[in-house]
Amino acid sequence: MSISQEVIAMILGGGAGTRLAPLTSSRSKPAVPIAGKYRLVDIPISNCINSDINRMFVLTQYNSASLNRHIKNTYRFSAFSTAFVDILAAEQTPDNPAWYQGTADAVRQCLRHLSAFPSEYVLILSGDQLYQMDFNKMLDNHKECGADISIATIPVGDREAPEFGILKADEESLISSFIEKPAKDILGDWISDTGPAMQQKGKNYLASMGIYIFNRQLLLDLLLKIHPDATDFGKEIIPSSIETYKVASYQYEGYWTDIGNIYSFFEANLELTIFLNSICLTILNQFTPVRVCCRRLRSAAPL
Repeated sequence: MSISQEVIAMILGGGAGTRLAPLTSSRSKPAVPIAGKYRLVDIPISNCINSDINRMFVLTQYNSASLNRHIKNTYRFSAFSTAFVDILAAEQTPDNPAWYQGTADAVRQCLRHLSAFPSEYVLILSGDQLYQMDFNKMLDNHKECGADISIATIPVGDREAPEFGILKADEESLISSFIEKPAKDILGDWISDTGPAMQQKGKNYLASMGIYIFNRQLLLDLLLKIHPDATDFGKEIIPSSIETYKVASYQYEGYWTDIGNIYSFFEANLELTIFLNSICLTILNQFTPVRVCCRRLRSAAPL
């Protein structure tokens, strides 16, 4: 079975995005422009398309009009293809009158839309990160480890570690423990073997990137039966699953940044302006391009 039939992706549209204000005053985080002509949501969608994952749902809630319009105008596939990028807006139903309460709750509320699309695995992505990843490699690692859940991780140093969920993995890349945003005085207990190259850079901790692969049936069981009231993957679902299931770490060592505030947005845009910069070559290269539909704006009226 090809990866296009094995995997279905769910891209989370993010919360209110207050730390990115005023950029998010009238649009959601994934709809914020990046590198001139792109939107943040183009990154995870393009990574999926480049990995031959062509069935995607984008879960939206806050200020979603701009995001919905961009996706509708950009991602159009052949009528004879099974590929799609569909928007799942938060909705009130007889079974659930509330809006999305968190990442896990958003996926739970949208599970009924997955029933018509068979798959072995569900890939869950954030819509506001900048990176380039081949999800085929992550899926291969998931299978080789015999994992039930896989988490993409990235090595970080002492300064960044307290800002992330930190994982500890054994020699087989299976995660043995997890802590959310640890205090600096206990970081010594959370050192992992990140490899000689990363250790030389002082990056001794594995941080969760918020990118997950779940065995589909397990995801259904976790959200509907085992933890029906859990609202967040990082704070509830993942920590409670480590002792019961095989949770694997897929270590990623390329460029990655979370566009969560104005500073990270500013820095990422500056880095992408430098021609032949390694980051620019990683993100905007001809072999794994970022897809986008450029808007044709009218020229200014003559004076």
